[in-house]
Amino acid sequence: MSAPIDLQATFIPNDGEFFRVKLALEIAIDEVVNEPGCIRYELTETNEDKLVLTEQWESEELLDKHSNGIAVQDLNESLSALLAEPVKVERI
Repeated sequence: MSAPIDLQATFIPNDGEFFRVKLALEIAIDEVVNEPGCIRYELTETNEDKLVLTEQWESEELLDKHSNGIAVQDLNESLSALLAEPVKVERI
């Protein structure tokens, strides 16, 4: 069995868009936490300059399913005009 995969996604909102970005993330979190393989999916840092989402997945396969799933597509669409820069996703 492989070790869980840990990720951190950083979102930088446009000026004045913090609350809309946070709401979009909260909606996504409600959906994603029920996806197969999701161990952790939560906001771990929020301030007016950035929001950080910490994720943990059981396997690479289930992370790939999540990454290509409806919840991520909906989130990306919701955030398309709200972010100052692309989402930065790092393995931690």
